[in-house]
Amino acid sequence: MPLKRRKNRTPTPLCPLSECMAVLGGAWTPNIIWYLSEGPRRFSELRSDIPLVSAKVLTQRLRELEDRGVIARNVMPTSPPSVEYVLTEHGAEFLPAIRAIVEVGHRLKQKRKPEAPPASPGGPTAAHAAG
Repeated sequence: MPLKRRKNRTPTPLCPLSECMAVLGGAWTPNIIWYLSEGPRRFSELRSDIPLVSAKVLTQRLRELEDRGVIARNVMPTSPPSVEYVLTEHGAEFLPAIRAIVEVGHRLKQKRKPEAPPASPGGPTAAHAAG
């Protein structure tokens, strides 16, 4: 017999890890924050920085991050108008966690770096594959 839920049960607050992951857990979100830490970026620049993200998903993530106060969207007074995205103070609070993840990523990449097989004709060059 399944347990019954109490009707008057108060919801438990999110733990600190869940609070942080609610922001960082979206696809491509850490990447967006990472690239914006280098300075303001336009949409097309972020698309170049993160080539595997679709325009639709990038637009969704930028809106979510703006709604959460992680980034700001600045419309530049140019003709035609252009938009830049910048990291807010709140957004910068996530950088130490993202830097730690990047450091672990570098170590993991070094550990699994096998000898590169010879490049096949028409395939990527050894220098490109090593990147």
